[in-house]
Amino acid sequence: MKNKANLLVLVFFTVVVIMGAAVVQAAEVNMTGTRNVSVDSPMGKGTPVFVLEQKGDQLTGTYTGALGEAKVKGNIKGNDFQLSFNANGADITYSGKVEGNKISGAVDLGTFGKGTFTGEKKLSIQ
Repeated sequence: MKNKANLLVLVFFTVVVIMGAAVVQAAEVNMTGTRNVSVDSPMGKGTPVFVLEQKGDQLTGTYTGALGEAKVKGNIKGNDFQLSFNANGADITYSGKVEGNKISGAVDLGTFGKGTFTGEKKLSIQ
């Protein structure tokens, strides 16, 4: 019986450690900064730039690219994020994942079609 109790305690602490590590990893995601992006869509290829600020789970910033310039808003939950803006009357939405300094996912260009994107955070030199 004592072995079962010890096993249950060990399993409990293992679960707590794993869950704690997942929370720390999620808290480390920070979208603040400049992201250089590469888009592949029916309109062709593009290289927009996002300048983002993250406060909690909310994202704000700017988009500059083939569709002009626009204010961006969005959110992040864990490693999943979504960014939206309006350009030339079309609602544009980027949905993706953050992995370290890299992002990737799908882009819905409204009437311009759908595509995919990848990107990297521009690292500042100090």
